[in-house]
Amino acid sequence: MIRAVLPGMRARRHGYVVNIASVGGIVGFAGSGYYAATKFAVEGLSESLAQEVEPLGIHVLVVEPGPFRTDWAGRSLKQSPNVIGDYGNSAGKHRREIAEHNGKQAGDPARAAETVIKALQSPTRPRHLVLGRAGVDNVKNQLQSMLQEVDHWKATSLGADYPTV
Repeated sequence: MIRAVLPGMRARRHGYVVNIASVGGIVGFAGSGYYAATKFAVEGLSESLAQEVEPLGIHVLVVEPGPFRTDWAGRSLKQSPNVIGDYGNSAGKHRREIAEHNGKQAGDPARAAETVIKALQSPTRPRHLVLGRAGVDNVKNQLQSMLQEVDHWKATSLGADYPTV
């Protein structure tokens, strides 16, 4: 789709590419590895694309919703019928939580759509739009954890004389 619309956007020197990723493209959850892989790929594609096209007046927005009341955890969720007992407290636990919360997620899809439109109309458009309280909390926790890990290990990767935090 992106390849189909970019020529017109380049000609007009204006346009918006909105890619739908997920909090699962920033935070990997047990039992959702394949899903995370596709969403992490959308993140990387969006980051690279933005650097290529923003100088041309084309804006890229990657939407990262957390749990929303959609059919994601319902009929559209395809899970392996093989349940491996060793993963009961990790992937199995996550599988159960998804099933228990299906249809009860706090996120409202209509409000999410309104927020996407508002973000696109903003003079300070974000490149990343994390949606939903659980989504924001999960992304913040993941990014803080990653920064702590980077700070902890930077002396090792950059040499002993590099100042640590």
